Amino acid sequence: MNEGDKRALLRSSVREFLDFPSPGICFRDITPILKDPTAFSAAIDLFESYLRDHFPKIDLIAGLDSRGFLFGPALAQRFGIGFVLIRKKGKLPGPTECVSYSLEYGKAEIEIQVDAVDPGQKVVIIDDLLATGGKNIFSSSVHVQRSIEKEYMSYYVKVNSKGFSGGKKRVIRLSH
Repeated sequence: MNEGDKRALLRSSVREFLDFPSPGICFRDITPILKDPTAFSAAIDLFESYLRDHFPKIDLIAGLDSRGFLFGPALAQRFGIGFVLIRKKGKLPGPTECVSYSLEYGKAEIEIQVDAVDPGQKVVIIDDLLATGGKNIFSSSVHVQRSIEKEYMSYYVKVNSKGFSGGKKRVIRLSH
């Protein structure tokens, strides 16, 4: 299957639910991708291809709670590197760094264990969705990484608020 076919498969696999979880929100459901091994493999293939082309050195993949946990470990395995969690507040043991952010339908906080990433490591953060709230999660994730003096290479998502993008990226380099 070529790249265009993979993108088309993923586009057709995302379902929309209007007014969920609250009025005015269009929820993009990726569970059909997870249910279909061909679609899931296509998603990981697209992530991998992009990252190998643009980032020759990646030390860790970090996944945002919770859907980043679905794609991140499979991608980290393909690269032969580790995976770390960025979770909702109160879900990680031990010392953490925490930041708040706004969503389309409320506020939330995310955190990472302070020892999850060593200084100088290059980290790619994976998520599945970039919507209004996703942009704030992205900014918060950068803040978390900066506050523990790590280099945050890329935030790579699969679905944006206008539908499947086949991989939308944001790249931020942090200096120490």
